[in-house]
Amino acid sequence: MSAQLNPLEIIPRVLTRYSPVVVDHAQGLYVWDIHGERWADFTSGIAVVNTGHCHPRVVAAIREQAGKIIHAQANILAHEPMLRLAQVITATLPPQLNQVFFSNSGAEAVEGAVKLAKVATGRPAVIAFRGAFHGRTHLAMALTTSRVKVRGHYEPLVPSIYHAPYPYPFRAPAGMTPDDVARACIAELERLFQTMVMPDDVAAIIVEPMLGEGGYILPPTLFLQELRRICDEHGILLIVDEIQTGVGRTGRMWAFEHFGIVPDIVTMAKGIASGLPLSAVVANRDLMDRWAPGAHGGTFGGNAVACAAGVATFEVMREERLPENAERIGHYLMGQLRELQQEFPIIGEVRGLGLMIGVELVHPDDRSPNPEAVKRVIQHAQERRTLLITAGEHDQVIRVIPPLIITQEQADDFLTVFSEALKAAQS
Repeated sequence: MSAQLNPLEIIPRVLTRYSPVVVDHAQGLYVWDIHGERWADFTSGIAVVNTGHCHPRVVAAIREQAGKIIHAQANILAHEPMLRLAQVITATLPPQLNQVFFSNSGAEAVEGAVKLAKVATGRPAVIAFRGAFHGRTHLAMALTTSRVKVRGHYEPLVPSIYHAPYPYPFRAPAGMTPDDVARACIAELERLFQTMVMPDDVAAIIVEPMLGEGGYILPPTLFLQELRRICDEHGILLIVDEIQTGVGRTGRMWAFEHFGIVPDIVTMAKGIASGLPLSAVVANRDLMDRWAPGAHGGTFGGNAVACAAGVATFEVMREERLPENAERIGHYLMGQLRELQQEFPIIGEVRGLGLMIGVELVHPDDRSPNPEAVKRVIQHAQERRTLLITAGEHDQVIRVIPPLIITQEQADDFLTVFSEALKAAQS
């Protein structure tokens, strides 16, 4: 590699690198580096390329739209891709979630959702959860507690944000059922109303339906249903952050569908345009109408090329039945990974929904987090040309998040590599 392409010299160190790969091109599940080596991508660009890298339908839509108009600023020009994408997104949601505001990134969507909740309710406070990740912009990082490095050294942060515990059944005291853990977390949330913030000062509760960067933690159904009840009781808006969980990743188009709830506001990004920068805030029209004209906006939100990619993405999701494939292959992978758990005691828990799977590694003697073993597994997987990334407060969880187009054969190939990596890491 020439000195001009050395990532250690060109890329700022703030961009933590999970792998040494300098990519040349990609297709489906695989990426090829500049030396011609093929890598299996079980990161999906952090749950972004749900349709696989460079899906032909998405590529064609991008090319066609780029030849028509690239930038059609939303305050000046309405354009068909944005209008069409709003239609196809809302068609996948409950009927009351019927208007879409587009922006560029997940953090921007979170900022917009909180602004909308504040202006709609006239209330100042927001409740988030410990372990949550909602972004790195100034408001979003104040909501985030997945790792201190996201928010450390940036004080003072946005005020009137309160944090409650998120249920983590694997780390619960012995004898507690998942529902017991959920009830304990709800009790701590309600304790905030008794000790720190009055409920009629709370504009919104924001929650990930499955904790992402915080460790791929799956909450009991009771937890999200109780959040819905509390919000209804106190006139609080429930924001569900589907940025990592959405667009078929969990085996349904939206993860909240697993829990029998309907949020007031949904944030989405990552998978909605197969890799182009695009995000959205979705809510009821009556709620959106509380935003006065010009009260929120952005130059690039709803970019025409990104929206065209988004339309193609949702068409592929529907026509190729990718959520169903995520459910089927995800169920298979979790079953096989749980069999590996019997062979490798460093696996503490395998958990997830669809193709959003977390494998938590532990010290077998006391079940404490084992980030050292995670590093070894990921290193050995890279030696076998397979890309994985971590999650969790201690980086103790390995994420298994391939594109939703993955086949049974590719899943079996991964299991072989993962088993070999576990064996090498444990020896």
